[in-house]
Amino acid sequence: MTTAPTIPASVAVDGRSNLRAAPMIAVRGLKKRIGPQDILRGVDLSVAAGETLVIIGRSGGGKTVLLKNLIGLMQPNEGEIWIDGQSIIGLGERQLEAIRRKVGILFQGGALFDSMTVEENIAFPLREAGERDGRVIERKIAEMLEVIELEGQQKKMPVNLSGGMKKRVGLARAIINQPSCILYDEPTAGLDPVVSDSINRLIRRLQERYHVTSVVVTHDMKNAFHVGDRIAYLHEGRIYFHGTPAEIQASPDPLIQDFLIGRAALAD
Repeated sequence: MTTAPTIPASVAVDGRSNLRAAPMIAVRGLKKRIGPQDILRGVDLSVAAGETLVIIGRSGGGKTVLLKNLIGLMQPNEGEIWIDGQSIIGLGERQLEAIRRKVGILFQGGALFDSMTVEENIAFPLREAGERDGRVIERKIAEMLEVIELEGQQKKMPVNLSGGMKKRVGLARAIINQPSCILYDEPTAGLDPVVSDSINRLIRRLQERYHVTSVVVTHDMKNAFHVGDRIAYLHEGRIYFHGTPAEIQASPDPLIQDFLIGRAALAD
């Protein structure tokens, strides 16, 4: 079996010399085609360990497809992806399992198991990983409930949870094994402003408490500015802009400004 290549610490994803440690996530020349449509047309991206990168872009523009490629749920047609210095391209499911233990993902809606209680949903990754000590499981569930501020709700079924509560439980399930990185797919979609703000604060608290690397896909600019250390604008299958929240707000580019304020471009 061939050992997966690693991305050298001295090479940055933009090709320039970089003497710092390799990024937690690095993407080069990523292309993904679904049927006749080119979704990703050459994405280059890096995410430093411990930072929160927000990916913005129009609906249907490939943001979720990019997330699925990062965790091996989709395979690109071309390009490279490194997670914590290891290439994931061409890995089998058993090898990807080791990668996925480093990367938690919060899907839209939380994606909870309807037949399981809150505590059973949260504990599911522990049991899948082979944990059988009931005291360890109980302690970790209690810790997660405290982190997501849902103490006392462990016996509830998903049908009895609000949208925001489902997102919180889904997030607890994603982080119970303390991954190095968390991917968020539209974490505030469908939530009212107050609940959205609580989810944003939770994302920040997780970064501070566990020092995780985060990638947040969203079209909610308030969410992007609240949680992002850097923002990447995915446009027509490529990263059109990559910089800090202050830099994107100050950009004179009309394409960026139209997106930020939600203004449709006028036809010629």
